[in-house]
Amino acid sequence: MEPSARDGSPSRPAPRAGTARNGTARKDIWQARTALLALLGSVLVPLTVAGLRSMLWLLLGVAGLALAAAGLWWTLAHTGVVRACGVVVSVVAPLTVLALYAAYDMLGPALVSLALWALAVGAARGALAPAHTAERRQTPAPAPHHPWLLLNPRSGGGKADRFHLVDKALALGARVTVLEAGRQDVAELARRAVAEGADLLAVAGGDGTQALVAEVAHRHDLPFAVIPAGTRNHFALDLGLDRDDPAAALSALTDGVERRVDLGFAADRVFVNNASFGTYAAVVGNPAYRRAKVHTAFQDLPELLTGDRTHRLRMRVGRHRAEGLQAVLVSNNPYRYAVGPHPWRRDRLDTGVLGVLCVHIDNTAQAARAVGGRRFANVTRLTGRTVVVDTDTETVQAGIDGEHVVLPAPVVCRIVPGALRVRVPRQWPGVPLGRPAADWTHVTRLALGRPDREEPVSARR
Repeated sequence: MEPSARDGSPSRPAPRAGTARNGTARKDIWQARTALLALLGSVLVPLTVAGLRSMLWLLLGVAGLALAAAGLWWTLAHTGVVRACGVVVSVVAPLTVLALYAAYDMLGPALVSLALWALAVGAARGALAPAHTAERRQTPAPAPHHPWLLLNPRSGGGKADRFHLVDKALALGARVTVLEAGRQDVAELARRAVAEGADLLAVAGGDGTQALVAEVAHRHDLPFAVIPAGTRNHFALDLGLDRDDPAAALSALTDGVERRVDLGFAADRVFVNNASFGTYAAVVGNPAYRRAKVHTAFQDLPELLTGDRTHRLRMRVGRHRAEGLQAVLVSNNPYRYAVGPHPWRRDRLDTGVLGVLCVHIDNTAQAARAVGGRRFANVTRLTGRTVVVDTDTETVQAGIDGEHVVLPAPVVCRIVPGALRVRVPRQWPGVPLGRPAADWTHVTRLALGRPDREEPVSARR
């Protein structure tokens, strides 16, 4: 188990391949220098305009954000007058700060400083970003004789009809099963297809449907293909597939390449993305959630966060233990960030470890402190091969790739490396590696043209 930074960022970026002398490329050096200059400018602009008083303006801005966070907590965790006050505070606090900035001619300098800071962070992350996309570990795959496709025509707002997926799949020689309205046993349909001779299982639908069919493919050691016809399709996105053109993925049914990816298990249930426990799982478990997601969430959250329905969770990963948690998210491979840009993206699906996010916010002070100097102090990020989630009740509600289930407590989550044979199109572009967080020590060394002390000699020329 390797705990990482609390904001979800890696502790140090990996060395870049194919770099110039001293392990750095000239482009990286100039990006690093741009980052440092922009960072310096973001500090000098308010100092030039307001001198030391700029610190007071900074504190005012932080106070406004803290009040907005407190108002958001009141909105989510309470009802009635307190919720109404929360809505007012979360809106009025930042607007008041902006009005004060404008009244004292500090709005312009503040915006310039913020823009320079954003430029600095972007340039720093660009200087540290890997030079290439993730390695494509793929092998040539023989064409299947009897591919089978399970298609949900309602997923993604009717993507299947818009892209004529049924006709195109039939033209490729696949047998297509269309899910009918109402609840059907997806896993049983997949098992029946295997019994009838299917030698490739594919899904055009949401992540929950994909997980059920992926489990059958894993148990029978059959290749599995994803057609991104759902609304979000996080698994397809992290495989490097184009969610805007699901028809392009159909070529994997007859002319694809194969790669191995990991599978997560919560008890005996497979998940390709994540298993969530606690608040989110309880909200999803409400039958009204499917019809009115926002209304149901606002109706249920106060009782789940602070009321009698709150069953706090315990979590154990190796030697690390945590109690009193409101939510635990266990992901099939770690997410790139706990919060921030692209929080639900994974650079790889073959690291052989689970990602773990634990949330513990009890009161207004903790909600406000999350915006202050200890940002994300109430979000803990860990990794491990096995995660145990427990509670004081006999069962625990869980969301398995968005599908609500009830599991006996404690729930043991584990990962099986390379468990799933995934077929992707032969022209699969791969997954671009995400930019790392801005490591200013490393950026400074790059700007000075010095090699990273931890960079292996073999990477240098």
